[in-house]
Formats: sequence, C-alpha cells, structure tokens
Amino acid sequence: MSDHLIIFDTTLRDGEQSPGASMTAQEKIRIARQLEKLRVDVIEAGFPAASVGDFEAVEMVSAEIADSRICGLARANPSDVARAGEAIKGANAGRIHTFIATSPIHMKAKLRMSPDEVLERAVSAVTQARNLVDDVEFSAEDAGRSDEDFLCRVFEAVIAAGARTINIPDTVGYTMPNQFGEMFARLRDRIPNADQAVFSVHCHNDLGVAVANSLAAVQSGARQVECTINGLGERAGNASLEEIVMAVRTRQDVFTCDTRLDSTQILTASRLVSSITGFPVQPNKAIVGANAFAHEAGIHQDGVLKQRDTYEIMRAEDVGWAANQIVLGKHSGRNAFRERMLALNIEFENHADLSDAFERFKELADKKHEIFDDDLQVLAGEGDFGSGVESLKYVSLKIFSETGAIPTADLTIESSGKSLQAHATGDGLVDAAFKAVEMIVPGDRTLLLYSVNAITAGSDSQGEVSVRLQEEDRIVNGQGADTDIVVASVKAYVNGLNKLQSGQKRMNPQSGATV
Repeated sequence: MSDHLIIFDTTLRDGEQSPGASMTAQEKIRIARQLEKLRVDVIEAGFPAASVGDFEAVEMVSAEIADSRICGLARANPSDVARAGEAIKGANAGRIHTFIATSPIHMKAKLRMSPDEVLERAVSAVTQARNLVDDVEFSAEDAGRSDEDFLCRVFEAVIAAGARTINIPDTVGYTMPNQFGEMFARLRDRIPNADQAVFSVHCHNDLGVAVANSLAAVQSGARQVECTINGLGERAGNASLEEIVMAVRTRQDVFTCDTRLDSTQILTASRLVSSITGFPVQPNKAIVGANAFAHEAGIHQDGVLKQRDTYEIMRAEDVGWAANQIVLGKHSGRNAFRERMLALNIEFENHADLSDAFERFKELADKKHEIFDDDLQVLAGEGDFGSGVESLKYVSLKIFSETGAIPTADLTIESSGKSLQAHATGDGLVDAAFKAVEMIVPGDRTLLLYSVNAITAGSDSQGEVSVRLQEEDRIVNGQGADTDIVVASVKAYVNGLNKLQSGQKRMNPQSGATV
C-alpha cells in the first residue's frame, strides 16, 4: 500500500502574497470550500497576525470548513502564536504553523540574532503553540541556504518540544533538485527523533524548479508537500498543486506514495482562483492550461486517434476537463444551465445567485451563438457569489473610432444607485474608455498591468481582461469578460475599483511573512 502524501495548500496565505492577489474573507471562503471538495488535507487559511482582516478570514474559514485541517501561520514570537491559536480555535481540526529563519544571511541581516537565540526562539514558539493545539508545524525559513548542522540542532529541539510536522522550505528557490533531495535525505538520517515527525517541503519557483525540488524531496521521504493552485505565490510563485498531484499519481512506478485528492476538482479550483485573483492561466500551463490536452501536429493527432496514450499520459477527464465542450445556447433553459454548471462542479449558494448567473448567461447567449464550458467557468467567476454588493456597476458604453479621427468613449456607470456619465477621448478606444472611468471615479491610482486573453476560439469569443491597479500602498487585480474587448476592459477596471473601494483594511501582501 502506498504511503499517504499530505497536500498542504497555501493558496490563501502564500498565494495571496502575490501583488494584487489579496482576497476578501468571502473570497477566501469560496476558495476554501473548493479546496475542501478537492479533498486537500491541510488548508493554510492565512496569517492571523498580519491584520484584523486576515484574522477574521482565518476565523471564518475555520468555522466554515469541516473536512480539511485549517492552519494559521505565525512568526516565532508569543503574540503571533497566540493570535494564530485564537483564529483557528473554532476549526474542526486546527494547526499552528510557526517559523523562523535559519540561514546565516537571514539571521544576521534580517533577524539580527545569533544561532543560539534563533534556536531558543524556535523552541519557545513551538512549546507555546503545543499548549494551544495538538497539531504544530515548524518551518526553518531559507533552509536551502542554512547550515545543515544547525538545522539538525533546531529540528531535533522543536520535535522534542512537540512539533509533529517539520517543514524544510527552499524559500528563495535557490537549490537544485539533486541538491535538495540529497539534503532532505541527510537531514532525516541525522536527526535522532526524526521518526516522531512528518517531514514537509515548501518550494518557491524563482529558478523554475519548485515542482522538481518538491518531487525530489518526496522521493527522499517527504510526506507533506506545501503548494498552491496554479502555482500562485509571491515573486515567481510556489510549487503548483496540480502538477505535484498529477505527477505523483501518473508515475506510481516512481513514487511510493499517493494523495487522497479528488483530481476531477482540479480544473474548477484552478478557474476559481484565477477568477478571484485576476491572474490568468497561461495556455501552455501543465494540467490546467487551455492547450494542456490539445494536439496540433498531424502526427500527434493521428497517434491519439489510434491509441490515446501514445501522446496523452493522463486523461483530461481525470483533472476536470469535459469531453463535450459545446452544450448550451440561447434557447437553453434554467434547468439545463444549472445541470451543466453542476457538471462543471459549479454550485450556487441560493436561488438569487442562480438567477443572477442565468440572466448573465442569457445576455451572453444573445451575443454568442455557441456557449462553451470555458465561457461558463468565466461567467461563474464574474458573479462573485456571496461577496456582497458592488458600489460601482458598469451600465453602458458608446465608442467611436475612425482612421484619422480621435477615438471617443461615452460611458455610464452606476454608483450606489446613481447613474453617472462621462465623455472622454484617448489614444485608442481602451484608453478613451479608461479615461472616462477616471473622470467618473477620480483618484490617484496607477495602472500597473493590462492583459487580454481569448477565452475560446472564434471571432465571437469572449475576451477576458485583467488589470492591476495601485492606489497608495494597495495593489488589486480586476477582471472582466465580454465579447466586446473594450467593454471587457471597462468591466475589469470597474471590478478593480470596487476592490479598492471595498473599505477592507489589509496590509500590502508583499509586507507579510514568508516561508
């Protein structure tokens, strides 16, 4: 029988540290529910000491989720540990994850502490956490650049203090797979009480080897992998959950362990995280990218038609892709719509959410003859079910463009029930439309990113637009979709403005803790 490989998802914590990926409490709950359906073992819901908003989000997720263990992150200091314990006390199963840096550069330049002081702080934090909960995890930040003798001292001491999960992170994505796997094996061999803890791995993707490093650690005895949906995370991101899970499951000839995840929920989780954060999935992304199971070359197509596994090493259906992509049109009814959404693992909280989604489906069907599953996934994300009333709402847009003439935009936006209009010109239609938005909702903000992706094939495809806005120390992503790319752009901008105006007090994710 294969060992159980624990999947520790940190999308809601480490993934949220991506600039612009900060989520509301309701958005965290939506993702947590999907992670529970995915059968993730541990959900790291946030960093409770970071802000009141993060504390409340972890507290709400703890109360909402029953089948996954809920974890709160804490630096190795008394106030952080106490705050994490308070946030997860309502969880059906809770964990405190405490950490401190152990590499010479971090201890000297960041902590300004001696190795002995770091060791004392680590043991103290684990002891405090163990008095609050039964399940305590300890991480040695920047373990990949730490002295192995010192790591052995620290890990032996925190295990003796009650830590039952030991995480060895490659915090800055520096090590190579062979180095990391060998280091992992040596540490487990050298620590006298290693058999009393589960060893975990947490890798970042700065050099593009986060998944490779994680898999190398699994082959060397790691039985927990810390990862995120779509590889979301600060800088270049974290190890991708979908790639870890499917690599282990597909290559059972190589790995002596497997996860308990329901892999058919992977695509839905990917689309939900993309929709909420505004981070689009690249088409050639493994497992969940639009081209992951597409075959263009004639030789490949011929091989797949003759025998599927000539070029497909896993089934698309096993990760949530549907075989039948074109299913609905303008004459489809509410029941057909609801059933298709359920087939895509998209459920509605209540009748009002279903009605709202169905109304937007009908609007889309009037513009687009064939409604693809990808369209429905985006439509569900647009609804933002259960997230509250938006203060700004796109109403209408009239645009004009002609060779040699200056483009113009006449925009109407509803603000708290009041209709507001603006007329603007610009270097192009999108520029004119954005200037009209800024006239209606003035402010000192910067557009950091603007990107467009076609959701499906065809000239009538919806365009999905992502924008990143910065106002003072806040960075948010906005997302919108429409068959008209200019309208999609305005929707994305308005979506970003609603996030800026949400009033939620959150620290900039980049100033938070990291492991």
